[in-house]
This record gives sequence, C-alpha cells and structure tokens, in this order.
Amino acid sequence: MPTISQDADLQTVITTFDVTPGTCQDLLDELHDAYTNFISKQPGFIGAGLHVNDAQTRIANYSQWKRREDFQAMLRSDEMRTRNRRIAELCKSFEPVMYEVFGSFN
Repeated sequence: MPTISQDADLQTVITTFDVTPGTCQDLLDELHDAYTNFISKQPGFIGAGLHVNDAQTRIANYSQWKRREDFQAMLRSDEMRTRNRRIAELCKSFEPVMYEVFGSFN
C-alpha cells in the first residue's frame, strides 16, 4: 500500500469517478483489471488503492509514482488511451489530479 508522507520523493495522483450504483461494480472491475494487468507494470509505478462510497456513486483512486513523467507516459500509452475510453463509458466523469502531500497524521 502506498505510504502517505510529506517527506516522500514521489508523485501522488488522486482520481475521482462519478458513477451510478448500476455501473459502479463494472468500473471497479475495469480499474482492477487495468491495475493488475497494465498500470502496476509501468515504469515508476509505486502503488495504488481503490475506494468506493457506501452509496456506490463515487470511486476514489489513490496512486503513487516515482516521477510525474512516469504517470504521464502511462496515460499517453495506446493501451491506457483505449482503457480510458472504456472507463469514460462507465462513469459520468472522472478526473486525475496530481497532488503533493501537505501533511500526514497518525
């Protein structure tokens, strides 16, 4: 599992997906497949987590990468472009945003 630390030398990407209860599991399956068979094997990938709310209307994805360029290269790949088209069909919207850790609390 990724580590949340202000001192970590890495890039954090949080992606939220707006879904319906009818498409939530389909999107979770698609994301699971993408991480298992493609994303986790890309250069610079550190780790990720998938989260879903109780109402099954929102999925949040937290991923970490060694460098911003690693994440961008994965997104630009033909395979991920194809996968993102399928993902877009299963949700109302999704938006990956790169963040820096401001603080972590234990």
